[in-house]
Amino acid sequence: MHYYKDIIFQKPLPKEIRRLGLLPADLHFHTRHSDSATRVRDALKLAARQGIGLAITDHNQASGVVEARGQKINVPLVPGIEVSANDGPHILLYFYSVSDLLDFYRRHIEKNRRNGPFTAIRLSTPEILERREDYSCIAAEAHPCGYAFLNRGVERCVAGACIGEEVFSRLDALEVICGGMARSHNLKAAGLAVAHGLGRTGGTDGHLLHELGGVVTCAEADTVEELLDAVRMKNTVVIGRERPLVEKAVMGTAVLPHHLPYAIPILQARWEQSLPRIRKFVRSRLNG
Repeated sequence: MHYYKDIIFQKPLPKEIRRLGLLPADLHFHTRHSDSATRVRDALKLAARQGIGLAITDHNQASGVVEARGQKINVPLVPGIEVSANDGPHILLYFYSVSDLLDFYRRHIEKNRRNGPFTAIRLSTPEILERREDYSCIAAEAHPCGYAFLNRGVERCVAGACIGEEVFSRLDALEVICGGMARSHNLKAAGLAVAHGLGRTGGTDGHLLHELGGVVTCAEADTVEELLDAVRMKNTVVIGRERPLVEKAVMGTAVLPHHLPYAIPILQARWEQSLPRIRKFVRSRLNG
């Protein structure tokens, strides 16, 4: 039996959460500005109906946040981006201002993107975390213990010796409930957050509109700034459930057409990410 008082695996009830004085927010959601067909306006309208905040975290892209800022829909909007590092992990960066997000994107992400816009950029995890230090932002690692068969997720990368364990000290938080992961992965991520004294975040990693709000990060906050402060201070509660396997398959089918045109750069990036693990395996066989 695994128990964490600040991590609750059940369907979020935003009205009840707000009655407790907490602000709930889905901190991991994608739009048509990356590999989703969901329109920004539709995501904002649903978040407003649910009574939750929203972080638009498109892959290596900030234009979805810019579009959201121009919409007249009253939703606590967290300026975010999911950066795919060259060595495997996906870093969720949450900024206190849209202007800081855009400056970071233009100076560090845009020029390092590959031909495949949704795949790994030409910066490593340590390089990304170093460059974000000039900004007021929170760094959390998305799905830290997934995915199977891919050198993705900080836990797998550390285990494969392609990233040093000191990377944990440069993060503010780990995503302890990711809607696209299995329960076992999320529980392992929760254990890592405790072991390394990191904050906890959660989000759906949603690409389809109906997934929005299935996982929320909650804090005693009235503003986005206070919510991010709570993540930094490890004063959050994460509530949500993983999607059933059938729903994951539906999402995968919907996302696939966005990736197919970039199959070659995606495969190239994944081969590069897998090389350290392959080399380690070969050395162990030769030395054994």
